[in-house]
Parts: sequence; C-alpha cells; structure tokens
Amino acid sequence: MNFLYLNTDKMGEGDPDLGRKLLAIFLEKLADSDVPVDVVGCVNNGIFLTTEGSPVLGSLEKLAARGARIVTCGTCLDHHNRRHLLQIGEVGGMDGTVQIMATADRVIRP
Repeated sequence: MNFLYLNTDKMGEGDPDLGRKLLAIFLEKLADSDVPVDVVGCVNNGIFLTTEGSPVLGSLEKLAARGARIVTCGTCLDHHNRRHLLQIGEVGGMDGTVQIMATADRVIRP
C-alpha cells in the first residue's frame, strides 16, 4: 500500500509561493502517472489542499478516480474551523493515520 502524506500546502522550504507551485506541479504529475497511490492523508496545513479554495482539487480528484482514498485530519479541520469546507474525501483521525503509516509499504512525502 502506498501512502501519500501531505502535512503542508507547499513543497520544500523557502519561498512559500514557489513551494505551493511546486506541490501543485508534483500532485498533477503524480495524478497523471502510473504510480499507485492507495491513500492520501492530509494533516496540519495539508488540510488546505482538500478544502474550499484549494488549487489542487483537480489532481486529488484524479487520484480519487484512480482509487485513492483521500483522508483529512478531523482535529486539523476543527482547529482551522474548516470542517464545513471539506471538498473531497473523508474526515479521519489519528488512530487511522497511525495504522496507515505503520502498515504502508511506502510513504511518499513530497
């Protein structure tokens, strides 16, 4: 099982605008590739990727259409008052995150 772990809305350190652009490109290329992704987990600022206004919803929809389960941290959504803005996937908890990370064959962290 391949787990895509998204704990931020950007890729890398440094300029935040560049980081957001890089992550958007990464997700687009991943969604268009034949790399299997079974679960996408969004925590911390990664929740901004699955909620209203996200520029990467199209890529996440492609991954979901390929069979990926999209799971967003409920504690994180509540912290940022964005649970009602969730646009894709399901709300998950830390128990599920622990199990997925512990049993995944590969954890992908862009």
